Amino acid sequence: MRIVFMGTPLAAVPSLENLLSDRHEIVAVWTQPDRPAGRGNRLKMPPVKEFALENNLKVYQPAKIKTAESLELFELHKAEVAVVVAYGRILPETFLQAFPKGAINVHFSLLPKYRGAAPVNWAIVNGEEKTGVTTMKMDVGLDTGDILLQSETKIDREENAIDLMARLSFEGANLLSETLKNLDEIAAQKQNDAEASYAPVMVKEEGRINWESRAATIKNHVRGFQPFPTSFTTFQNKKLTVWKAAEVQGSNFNIQSSGVGKILHAKGSELIVACGNETALQLLEIQIEGKRRMNARDFLNGINIQSGEKLG
Repeated sequence: MRIVFMGTPLAAVPSLENLLSDRHEIVAVWTQPDRPAGRGNRLKMPPVKEFALENNLKVYQPAKIKTAESLELFELHKAEVAVVVAYGRILPETFLQAFPKGAINVHFSLLPKYRGAAPVNWAIVNGEEKTGVTTMKMDVGLDTGDILLQSETKIDREENAIDLMARLSFEGANLLSETLKNLDEIAAQKQNDAEASYAPVMVKEEGRINWESRAATIKNHVRGFQPFPTSFTTFQNKKLTVWKAAEVQGSNFNIQSSGVGKILHAKGSELIVACGNETALQLLEIQIEGKRRMNARDFLNGINIQSGEKLG
């Protein structure tokens, strides 16, 4: 099948790789422009572009797609279908209608749940026990197109959003292969809008930890707010990023009298904080502003910290 592939991050690469393995003809790869990144602020290619160039594919990186020039270029590819995996832009209706089989999207949730830009993150933050991937026929709405196929998976309690996204990227690639193989036989299903939920772009300030929440809720927050904007609090007037945490089971601490956000224990490798509903959270990996990420033992060895001090 003649395909235009549209995608940008690492999560989209397995899908493109599968299309090549399945011997589809990739007539063009559209991806976001190179962006400044790193300490030197040097231009960095999107992962999809790197993979495409390594495989001698034609790459297009228009700064704007809602232009007559972009549409004309798109139509010139004369593909049968567009495949979209985390491209990063909403496609105009004219793009969706440019090819005979329209546009197919791989979305990293079980639609209609978690429509939007950050479905993997919010599924973890909200404590979901399962998620999955969906292939759908794209329409002008935000992830509202008819469902082609779905694949469900359990979310491990220790998985963060980076881990889960990596796993789903391969599950999505396999589901895409199955979808294209059987495209003419699949009976697309309308989404039930009454069951829809949304997963908007994560905002930096939403990463601030609310110590009034239960420890389990905060742990999910820490797992879900990766790689950006991360979960954070403050300690001694500095930002403290929490990368990994665990609920404290059967705590012997008097949490009720301590107050939320108070450090209950800071010794050896144990840094334990009081949370809401008389629960406690152990901080396992943290990063104080201006320092590297480290485990709790290394952090405690390098800082003067006492039980009773408060975070946030």
